[in-house]
Amino acid sequence: MYKDDILNLIEQSPLDIDTEIQMSGRPPTMANSEFLTNKEQGDWAEKIVFKAINEYSDDYFAVEYGRSESIAAGDDGFADFYMEYQNELNAIGKRPDILIFKVCDFPGRIIDIENDEHIRRAVAALEVRSSSFLADKYAAFMRGRQQQAINKCTEIRNAILSTALGNLLKRKNETIYNLISNATDDTFRELDFRCPSWSLTNELRDLTILLKDIKENIKILHKRDYLSITPKMEDIALVNRWIQQYNVKHFYLQVFFDKAYIITFKDILTLVSNDNNDGNNFSIERDVKNQGKTTIKINVQIGKEVLGKIDMPEHKSAMKELDRGRLLFYVTFEGGKGYLDNEIFTRDVINA
Repeated sequence: MYKDDILNLIEQSPLDIDTEIQMSGRPPTMANSEFLTNKEQGDWAEKIVFKAINEYSDDYFAVEYGRSESIAAGDDGFADFYMEYQNELNAIGKRPDILIFKVCDFPGRIIDIENDEHIRRAVAALEVRSSSFLADKYAAFMRGRQQQAINKCTEIRNAILSTALGNLLKRKNETIYNLISNATDDTFRELDFRCPSWSLTNELRDLTILLKDIKENIKILHKRDYLSITPKMEDIALVNRWIQQYNVKHFYLQVFFDKAYIITFKDILTLVSNDNNDGNNFSIERDVKNQGKTTIKINVQIGKEVLGKIDMPEHKSAMKELDRGRLLFYVTFEGGKGYLDNEIFTRDVINA
């Protein structure tokens, strides 16, 4: 059974996930402009996915399921809303944003989202995340930056080995000499050496500068060069709690401004359980842009491109006035369109 597979993966995970976690804490007292913009963007992303499924799929339909209230910290009634939400997380876990149902199971496409029996008949649950990037442009930029760093490493290496500096390096540090001599375009990123600080002669000073230049370009090759699907660490236990309640296959779907990628929750747990993938296909970071919460950042290329194209939405400034007269300015999003890849949707979501 699906929920048993998920629980087994969590129990075997090196992430030390507390499946009995209880959410608590005081509600935040005030929203800020960045939070409001992020919320607007997240709401827009959910609408893009919701509309794309319902427009392009004949056999399945999407239903909005997650919390969708527009209330924010500082609004009247927010404290009560916040506590009610914490209680829900502790009872049934984190609701996914969208549920997918078979049209043949509900010909009228009418779902009561408070009816547990209806919810258990969903064929998939989607947690929709948004990201402020153009995926294709980012990928092209990173490929160019990486290739530029590799070219620079090769150029510097050749400048050393083709002159007397090569023999000097071999005499002073044969280990570094062998490392850079044998490096290829594919292996420069794997080099790691402590840069010397030779300064006795002009030749040694020149050699030190060149080795430092190689080291700086290797640092570029070590940087994370992929966009990511971003489940928060604290959400894993809460997603599992919902899955244990309803036994519906769960997915993370990351929406960029030009396309969207999807990955199964099961694949996320499997991926992060293998430390060979750490630093390669995923990383775990404290996300400054997300209140310092620990976030798993999974290479989007591990997922599937379920929306192959997204039309850019219109965006405009909005203002929120707080009770004490403070004004918050933020961005709202309207329009745009997502184009569902039905083959990937059916194969990698419905039949996953």
